[in-house]
Amino acid sequence: MRMEARLGFWLGGLAVFILLLWLLADVLMPFAAGLAIAYLLDPVADRLEKMGLNRLGATLLILIVFVGVLVLAAMVLLPVLGGQVAAFLDALPRDLTRLRDLLSEQGAGILARLAPIAERFGVQLDPSAGALGGSVSDLATEAAKYAGGVLKSLWSGGRAVLSLLSLLVITPVVAFYILLDWDRMVDKIDSWLPRDEVETIRALAGEINAALSGFLRGQSLVCLFLATWYGAGLSLVGLNYGLLIGITGGFLSFIPYVGSLTCLVISVAIAIVQGWPQWTLLLMVLGVIGVGQFLEGNILTPKLVGESVGLHPVWLMLALLAFGSLFGFTGLLLAVPIAAAVGVLMRFALRNYLSSPIYLGKGHQA
Repeated sequence: MRMEARLGFWLGGLAVFILLLWLLADVLMPFAAGLAIAYLLDPVADRLEKMGLNRLGATLLILIVFVGVLVLAAMVLLPVLGGQVAAFLDALPRDLTRLRDLLSEQGAGILARLAPIAERFGVQLDPSAGALGGSVSDLATEAAKYAGGVLKSLWSGGRAVLSLLSLLVITPVVAFYILLDWDRMVDKIDSWLPRDEVETIRALAGEINAALSGFLRGQSLVCLFLATWYGAGLSLVGLNYGLLIGITGGFLSFIPYVGSLTCLVISVAIAIVQGWPQWTLLLMVLGVIGVGQFLEGNILTPKLVGESVGLHPVWLMLALLAFGSLFGFTGLLLAVPIAAAVGVLMRFALRNYLSSPIYLGKGHQA
């Protein structure tokens, strides 16, 4: 019964954790954000300690610089981004109508040429501009409904987070205290571990930390670079709302492929509407995004994130969508560490299974 008792203990702990997360999801956002910031900045505090600063001084210095950079960035970017958001929302219906008309006019001719070929394979194409325009309009409507549903789900999960002001006030305080006591917290938790399994748990925790820190810190730098590259590049080529689209796409790149694909689709649509019938703007936009993708895929991600972090893009997207839907913004913050932990535990279980008599059979028992 010993194995069953152990399994029951850990499953009970997991059930309690899920229950608390479910009950407190609406108020955990500032604390989860503060914990994430402390985790990301702990290596910097350790380095400052090695340079001679005590933990309190290192923590104060790090958070002052961190908050100062955020405030400065907000003061510089928010007015510009606010104006672009207002202009983008104001022009969105007009741009969508113009895009639909262009696709209807140009696509009808292409479909008319493809219709005879498609008929040979039993596919009927309606090359009329009205039918194509209706299809584009229906697609845009469905996309808008889906995006609105996602935003509504996230908001409903995070609406009880007192307010944006409370988030901005509580998060730095939580980050300060957690960063200050980080090493003591780790030592205390380590002292609570079951002594028979302490080495196994430490090894698993080390794997989780390697996967999580490698992805979070590396991917954060990749997102920052892409936001800067896309924002500056699209603005310099003259694309309307280029800074807004670029920064949004850069930070959405935290989810593999989502940010770049979002930036590509929106930028191409606006470039077509803005530059038609000239192709120059569209080609420059494709050049900016293409160079960004090349740098990300061949230089930044291999160097900063690596290939051994154990977080497959599909697994990560599933975790973000699932936890975002269940727990709102708090779920989005917790999705990556939980996905990393589950991935490590599943690999650990698989290793044990492959070395067990269940897999090897009776003839291989020790």
